[in-house]
Amino acid sequence: MRAVAFYLPQFHPIPENDAWWGKGFTEWRNVAQAKPLFAGHYQPHIPADLGFYDLRLSETREAQAALAREYGIHGFCYYHYWFNGRRILERPFHEVLSSRKPDFPFCLCWANENWTRAWDGGSENILLAQHHSPEGDLEHIRELIPALRDDRYIRVNGKPLLLVYRTEIIPDPVRMTEIWREEAIRAGIGDLYLARVESFSADIAPKSHGFDAAVEFAPDWRNKGAPLFRGRHFDVLTKFGLFPDVYAHHHVFKYDSMIQAMLQKPEVDYIRLRCVTPGWDNSPRRSQGGAAIFTDSTPERYQTWLCQVVNRTRKMHAGDERIVFINAWNEWAESNHLEPDLKWGHAYLKATLQALKSPVETGK
Repeated sequence: MRAVAFYLPQFHPIPENDAWWGKGFTEWRNVAQAKPLFAGHYQPHIPADLGFYDLRLSETREAQAALAREYGIHGFCYYHYWFNGRRILERPFHEVLSSRKPDFPFCLCWANENWTRAWDGGSENILLAQHHSPEGDLEHIRELIPALRDDRYIRVNGKPLLLVYRTEIIPDPVRMTEIWREEAIRAGIGDLYLARVESFSADIAPKSHGFDAAVEFAPDWRNKGAPLFRGRHFDVLTKFGLFPDVYAHHHVFKYDSMIQAMLQKPEVDYIRLRCVTPGWDNSPRRSQGGAAIFTDSTPERYQTWLCQVVNRTRKMHAGDERIVFINAWNEWAESNHLEPDLKWGHAYLKATLQALKSPVETGK
């Protein structure tokens, strides 16, 4: 069983973010200025062991890997940003690749959405747009060849595991995967193990897009439970000040309801690699409205969920396909991080290790 954690390389300044958000901007600015929006709302999340780090430092990246390894994480899945030949936030991973430190397994996930001011990958207020072409697809896979060659790269049945966040917005994903596979074989790497992330559109057979498998995303936006305090009379109560308007401006859910909704999804007839999250709350990015907030996450609830996912994975898959994803290692501005904070310390990390070591269930 291998646990792979999504990894955000946002925590260092870049010229683009200086221009868009102000000099020196990183995600830490959003994290540090977050405030609780209602009673019991846990904000801000303040990092503990690793502090407000800078990912340009090799010492930080090695400390992250050491901590992850100690608690059973097999490797990181680095988000990779490629815009028609232009790379963004590439420095941390580039230095991991060139320095060969840390000696810790990794794979890549192409975050192929538009970059927008709302961090939603949408079509409004676009900062960097995605454009697709066969020539661009070839250039892209050639750019990735050095990483795919690396002996630290995570493989499934000998094939490098490469994720794409949203295949449904690619005009011709089948042609793109053909180009990628052909070039990887030509470069001597062999075939690829391609996985589409089920981020917004689930239940698409991966093979219909040229992919081998799907990776579940948590939260699954189509299976997140019912929002709190929404009903027939909610708007009226809010209008007359009889109910906090935070629930009108944001979407608040129970962490438990999301877990149950995700576990109750029907099985599919393709390979789906499951995913869990220690929590989710993107109000640090969207304090004025439109945040999705899942309340009452605890290490115990997270551990129970991960135990169930681990046992399902053991039953459904074999060999190298026994992988579970965790969202995420360090998505601090979305409050989904395994890295220690001042409130919980190492509790979520300990829960991860215990779940991965859980005994195999028999029977059902």
